[in-house]
Amino acid sequence: MEGFLLTQYTGKIVGPVAWLLGHLMNGIFTVLNLIGIPNIGLAIIIFTIVIYLCLLPLTYKQQKFSKLQSKMSPELKAIQAKYKGKKDNDSMLAMQQETKELYAKYGVSQTGSCLQLVIQMPILFALYRVIYAIPAYVTIVRNAFYPLVEQLRETDGAADFLQNLKGAVGFTKQFTNTEFVSGNAKYIENTYIDVLNKASTADWNSLSENFSGLASSIQSTHETLNRFNSFLGLNIGDTPMYMVQTAFSTKHFLLLLGAIAVPALAALTQWINVKLMPQAADNNNGGKVDPDDPTAQMAQSMKTMNLMMPIMSAIFCLNLPAGMGIYWIAGAVVRSIQQIVINKHIDNTDIDAEIAKNTEKYKKKMEKMKTSPQMNRYANMSTRNINNTQTISASKEANEKALEKTRSIYQGKEIKKNSLLAKANMVKEFNENNNKQ
Repeated sequence: MEGFLLTQYTGKIVGPVAWLLGHLMNGIFTVLNLIGIPNIGLAIIIFTIVIYLCLLPLTYKQQKFSKLQSKMSPELKAIQAKYKGKKDNDSMLAMQQETKELYAKYGVSQTGSCLQLVIQMPILFALYRVIYAIPAYVTIVRNAFYPLVEQLRETDGAADFLQNLKGAVGFTKQFTNTEFVSGNAKYIENTYIDVLNKASTADWNSLSENFSGLASSIQSTHETLNRFNSFLGLNIGDTPMYMVQTAFSTKHFLLLLGAIAVPALAALTQWINVKLMPQAADNNNGGKVDPDDPTAQMAQSMKTMNLMMPIMSAIFCLNLPAGMGIYWIAGAVVRSIQQIVINKHIDNTDIDAEIAKNTEKYKKKMEKMKTSPQMNRYANMSTRNINNTQTISASKEANEKALEKTRSIYQGKEIKKNSLLAKANMVKEFNENNNKQ
């Protein structure tokens, strides 16, 4: 692919979703620019809120499943305990049937929220891709890199210098691509934009020092991007780790406070988000997990992951651009609000009435399945098999009776040596001897 699409993510599944969300982000930033506040941080927050509001129906179904699953957990464990250690086919089938009826009783699927997750995951990955590569999707931000990238493309040594910047780590292959080597202007400019979009303030200063002839253009571009990236006194294009180092060297303690606040808030909001999620019931085994209980093992794994998620959030947000931290925080806050509202709604729901309705629905479904053409076909096939078995059995019995009658007729009579009956007896005796052997 040529042109500006090269800087966009082009995966077969996430790529088209990112392209669609990119248009949404571009529209949000354009509106903010028209009202005089072209701010990437604010655009990320609005963008995140809009996406999570659109995902609200799926989130509700997922949360409802989790909430109901925690309520039916004791009954599910009772079924598992009832058939524990029973590996025979009848017991396994009975356990599956009782489990199926329990899920139907609570109106949830045994596959849980898998469908919701399958739909949400490409959207959330695409959301990350758009925020990670803003210039690839937002025209105004992209245009801010011009005419600098055109000038760098025509400057000797610019490619080698940019390739060695920290921000170029994820784009090293682009510098050796045939499009780059052959001198494709658009491809080269897009590569430079990718790298400069990840450049820190120190990288921009180094760029200005090494290419003094472009100092004016470099400074103008950097100032425009700083204006776009300035959020609550922080440059969200820099990583909090870089801000911490800068704050210590310049004794800028407000910058230090802001740098620490981003990963700290990311961890805190993630922790609150985890706490608001419906928790699995305690296994009452003194913390020990039954190796034969897959549900308990899954619950233990989820518990461990929930403890690790806030820590991982802090580590990631410390080393990624602060803009990603803002997205992380905004997403956790929106999810927490949604969980509070959804949990309150589910808690106010009459569970007994819901169970009665689901049980009635399940009964009707079973009755409908019994009268369906497919079930009738299976029933006819079974009946036909039974009739065929009965026919074969009756025919076998008739043959045995006829043979016995023949034997009684000729028994005790003298049989001629060369007669057909004598030959038949010889065959009979031969077969009987073989059977005995």
